[in-house]
Amino acid sequence: MHRRHFVVFAFAALLVTMPMLLNAQQKLFAPAPAPPATPPWITLWPDGAPGALGKDASDIPAIEVFLPAKNLMRSAVVIFPGGGYLNLAMDKEGDQYARWLNDRGVAGIVLRYRLGPRYHHPIELGDAQRAIRYVRAHAAELGIDKDKVGVWGSSAGGHLASSTGTHFDAGNPAAADPIDRESSRPDFMVLCYPVITMTEPYLHRGSELNLLGPNADPKLIALMSSEQQVTKDTPPAFFYHTTDDKSVPVQNSIMFYDALISHGVSAELHIYQHGPHGTGLAQGYPELRSWPNLLDHWLVANGWAQGN
Repeated sequence: MHRRHFVVFAFAALLVTMPMLLNAQQKLFAPAPAPPATPPWITLWPDGAPGALGKDASDIPAIEVFLPAKNLMRSAVVIFPGGGYLNLAMDKEGDQYARWLNDRGVAGIVLRYRLGPRYHHPIELGDAQRAIRYVRAHAAELGIDKDKVGVWGSSAGGHLASSTGTHFDAGNPAAADPIDRESSRPDFMVLCYPVITMTEPYLHRGSELNLLGPNADPKLIALMSSEQQVTKDTPPAFFYHTTDDKSVPVQNSIMFYDALISHGVSAELHIYQHGPHGTGLAQGYPELRSWPNLLDHWLVANGWAQGN
């Protein structure tokens, strides 16, 4: 090949391959995709929450609202992250749950509630009840039905969820605040490795101390032991727990399940043989990865989700 022809050929080949090389380089050094956007916080009491001890974020109960592209079942779930009533696992047991619900056509509302040891009962329950009432009061703009509002809690958040299902009222129709006119009773409960009892031998000591404070009155301990507060009006529940749970004994779920069934309340309990506490959606645990599918089936079967 003549040298001049070779140079022209090589230059042409370079023009063809250069975009491919640049594209490969861009892919190699491109930044990681940004995480999904997190909705802004909505304050539940714009004029200040009852019993607030300050003005920091930890003193201001608020919600994040995650809406699906389509909500054919017109349902919503208020989510209470766990953390022993001391911290909040906002991502693993909050935002991730909300996005999982969105994929199934369900609105997910994550609550940032006040915590111990700065706050004790009834502050936490009051924050949770307010969140449920808020969702019902804004049902039209959220695209949901008022009779399809559930709760989902994990660990201590599971105790808070079960508390809303055993301590509720129909609202005050004469209240000046329209939110207070709404019922605080959830229509269903999802409970993941929940704290349920405040009594020995199966209590989670940290949750009890942070929620009730030291030397709690025995009557208060009984009042906040959800297995002792079940009635026929307690909403149906789905449970997920593991036998190996060393933080919150599996007997917590078993006792609450037994109390529900004894009172004629529908419930579904799934106990896995192995697995630690605090697994969230369990994507990092192959032996537990099936539990969200069981929840999906339960929600669809009861008309609260459209499935995925």
